[in-house]
Amino acid sequence: MKIAFIVWRFPVLSEAFILNQITGLIDRGHEVHIHPVNGVPAKNPGKAHPVIEEYNLLKRTYYPPTRPENDLLRLLKGLGLVLTNIDKGSLRTLQFLNPWKYGPEVATLKSFYRTVPLLKDGSYDIIHCQFGTLAPIALAFRNAGILKGKLITTFRGIDISKYVQEQGEHFYDQLFEEGEFFLANCEFFRDRAVALGCNPQKIVVHGSGIDCSKFVFKPRHFPEDGRVRIATTGRLVEKKGIEYAIRAVAKLADTHANIEYNIIGDGVLKEHFQQLITELNVGHVVKLLGWKQQREIIEILDNSHIFVAPSVTAADGNQDAPVNTLKEAMAMGLPVISTLHGGIPELVEDGISGFLVPEQDPDAIAEKLSYLITHPEMWHEMGQAGRARVEEKYDMNRLNDELVAIYQQLVNSQLPNQKLQQQPLALTSSPSH
Repeated sequence: MKIAFIVWRFPVLSEAFILNQITGLIDRGHEVHIHPVNGVPAKNPGKAHPVIEEYNLLKRTYYPPTRPENDLLRLLKGLGLVLTNIDKGSLRTLQFLNPWKYGPEVATLKSFYRTVPLLKDGSYDIIHCQFGTLAPIALAFRNAGILKGKLITTFRGIDISKYVQEQGEHFYDQLFEEGEFFLANCEFFRDRAVALGCNPQKIVVHGSGIDCSKFVFKPRHFPEDGRVRIATTGRLVEKKGIEYAIRAVAKLADTHANIEYNIIGDGVLKEHFQQLITELNVGHVVKLLGWKQQREIIEILDNSHIFVAPSVTAADGNQDAPVNTLKEAMAMGLPVISTLHGGIPELVEDGISGFLVPEQDPDAIAEKLSYLITHPEMWHEMGQAGRARVEEKYDMNRLNDELVAIYQQLVNSQLPNQKLQQQPLALTSSPSH
């Protein structure tokens, strides 16, 4: 099959779940084109995911032409793109400038730029929008005949929480009517899509997978040096709830002097967190490590004993699905503490693979941390349960087989089976890349 991945930017270090799907499809012999509608992300030197080079993914990526900063130059260049591509049907893009018909992501000069790679070759078996926010763009392009193929949309969190709160509950009405099929990365977001008007027969849960073979299980025992290492991986943004974990660790710093809390990630709240660490006088305990490559993250987790993922509902409504960083930690045998938030209870079984606490509750996090620190005999059993859960529900290879099966049924004009996830899937051959 020939498949278009519609993404906002590419590559993005925090979106390994998209890379896992791309490489899985390539391994199964399919042709994947990546279309980042907003171009290249901000530079992050030395932090590219290794599979970008391994699979030569940039050669499969079709970037729109760069847009000048100057408004006049941007307009002139956009008109030039239309004129030089008339033979490819560029005049069809003029219809996108109708703000009464299209939203702000389509009725804009950006559409001239975004359609250029598609004017050369926009015909696909499957058009896969990796966030719901991208789907109105793809739908408009398809309706104009610029993009061709069965349209499938994955809801991943921000698109079905914050974005709906901003745009209104009818924002996806046209998409639900005209899109062929939908995926949600957890039951929580599937239920929300259905409540917004998605046909329940046209949406299934398809989780974000991880490569379990890269996250080796290790039994956790109380360290000989007595230093208990706690870790969190995630963007330094409000919905990750990291502030509450920092406050929780600060509450334990006096009674559990030999603890260490490492936070892996970067983001807009970095300076705020650094100030908070200083105010709480826990700079000797809490460390902001910045972004790390996957192998560096694995090394840090391998030397950790407890993992914390304190996600919260942000003020703008943004919510999380079962986050991949939590799956990775569980796959490696770490007992975890997370929150009763979004799709996370679908991953973490409270009291079995870890503990779930209310959102925005540093006291509850501190209580569970203290309990785990003083009951290390629980670590191994919880770690085993977490590994089993991840292997059962979030193994990348099984999920990629499932994705191919969904694609194939859509191409054959069949509605994918609602019970697809429970059915055994025949493994496909994996040609070299």
